[in-house]
Amino acid sequence: MQKMVNGQLVDMTPEEIAARNEDISNSEADYAANGYKDRRASAYPSIADQLDKIFHHGIEAWKTDIQAIKDDNPKPS
Repeated sequence: MQKMVNGQLVDMTPEEIAARNEDISNSEADYAANGYKDRRASAYPSIADQLDKIFHHGIEAWKTDIQAIKDDNPKPS
């Protein structure tokens, strides 16, 4: 495995490779544990749209919509 240093490719040391692999592993574990938060956040309607939903259709309709998003993007066990 190589890396770029001052415009030239040089071989990585075994320690650098191990550190890189550990970083990748940690990133994957973090995404597995917390990725649902980003997926939920992007799925939620804007606050204005949520308030409009409550005003026109009631809190129970809003809860149903929000629960569907939570069900589609569950917390990991």
